[in-house]
Amino acid sequence: MKTLHRRHVLTLAAGALAAPAVLRSACADTYPSRPIHLMVGFPPGGTADIIARLTGAALGERLGQTFVVENRGSAGQQLAADSVVKAAPDGYTLLMAANPNVINAVINPDISFSFTKDLAPVGGIASDPAILVVNPSLPVKTVPELIAYAKAHPGQVNMASGGVGSTPHLAGELFKMLTGVNMLHVPYRGDAPAVTDMLAGQDQVMFDMVILSQEHVRSGELRGLAVTSAKRLALFPDLPTVADFVPGYEAFAWQGLMAPKDTPPAIVAKLNTELNAALADPKVQKRIQDLGGIPMPTTPADFGKLIVNEMEKWGKVIQFAGIKPQ
Repeated sequence: MKTLHRRHVLTLAAGALAAPAVLRSACADTYPSRPIHLMVGFPPGGTADIIARLTGAALGERLGQTFVVENRGSAGQQLAADSVVKAAPDGYTLLMAANPNVINAVINPDISFSFTKDLAPVGGIASDPAILVVNPSLPVKTVPELIAYAKAHPGQVNMASGGVGSTPHLAGELFKMLTGVNMLHVPYRGDAPAVTDMLAGQDQVMFDMVILSQEHVRSGELRGLAVTSAKRLALFPDLPTVADFVPGYEAFAWQGLMAPKDTPPAIVAKLNTELNAALADPKVQKRIQDLGGIPMPTTPADFGKLIVNEMEKWGKVIQFAGIKPQ
């Protein structure tokens, strides 16, 4: 009887240990059973918002549930992230993460949560390189000519951006750091007004996102010198990369999905699998490419490494440029 009793206890114990795994598996099998909320830290209409809606529609079709996009575009994109950090870790509240989240986490280390510890990476969606453009009045046609001109005229070349800490700003500061040139940063409240003054000749240089500058480059209103990606872009196959002349240079915006920490690994894996399948769809790829982006499928682990590497990289640039919280 003692032996039977002991076996019974051991059986119950084994069942108890196995129960969480069974529940997690069952949870993943039935997930999702209701609409999923995708939090976006940008206002409607911008590139990140468009990609969020494209991603939500593609995932919704594959998973058989609606993705509800919620825009919370203020406080340096941290309101959306904060709402996901505080959400239940059940896969029904996700974050459309983007590089400004990383940049703001570096510039503002006192935010109420850790971007790397309180959120779980699901996978990358797209990277968005910029184009190094100049006003045609500037007598340069190549990156080496720009470097030589800026060194001959220190502090006299205006470098426009969509704001302090924006991707165009940091792309320019990285260029300055690696080349030793001194250009005057002129921040605007958004990329659009910066491009307007670039066209008017009030500023001479900008590392602008492809979606905003591509038509101006094609029309000749702005002169494209190079792209900031590691490889040439299909949209501008004749443009070299900045790295062709400045070794180690690469700058791009990016988007990806994150979930609250402690979200079951099986749910994260399921989301990642379906996200990568959506990004393999030629229609989705073309839409991202039309926006000036490059599809960026990853594993959760590789997306997490990208985030850590970005924080380290831009932390050095932010320190070099002396960028402070606004």
